[in-house]
Amino acid sequence: MSPLELLASALGAIAVILTIRQNPWCWPIGLVMVLMYAWIFFEVKLYANVALQFVFAGSQLYGWWLWTRGGEQPGQALGALSWPQRLAGLLLATLVGLLLGYALQHGTDAAAPWQDAGLTAFSLLAQLWMAQKRVECWPLWIAVDVLYVALFISSALYLTAGLYALFTLLAVHGWLSWRRELQLNRSEEHTSELQSLACIS
Repeated sequence: MSPLELLASALGAIAVILTIRQNPWCWPIGLVMVLMYAWIFFEVKLYANVALQFVFAGSQLYGWWLWTRGGEQPGQALGALSWPQRLAGLLLATLVGLLLGYALQHGTDAAAPWQDAGLTAFSLLAQLWMAQKRVECWPLWIAVDVLYVALFISSALYLTAGLYALFTLLAVHGWLSWRRELQLNRSEEHTSELQSLACIS
């Protein structure tokens, strides 16, 4: 356990908590965290995760922009994906994971090429859905985080494994929180529509 891993883990926990609260400061804090983890993962030869951190850095900037300046009004409304959108995202992530896993298996000395690649691909999908405030990001994060715990234990990154165990619990909380808010928003929209119809009639 290094001081860098300790600091990165702390920033990661703070970033997830802020995400659940829909606080846009989750993105710059997350940006610092992923840059730290790029170096940590390089040291243990999880190369896909090194690349993932740099992609995450770009997505942190994208999420920050989307949550603060996207659209006509600051902020991004919570929403849900359609089944075709979910299926398309999962199929694309699977394809990316397979291609990346093959490249790592045959072109590098990666410690866990297929696990590293698969988790990288699905993390990218979860990150994209989170930036777009799609509630489906949370169940996907739950699955990814549980598998990351096992990967990091096998890589002797015990503090990071503990962090991802915490991420799993926070993702459960995030899922319940965002679903509750989404249902409330839909209920308010439905009530508003009924009131508008009553006024028209």
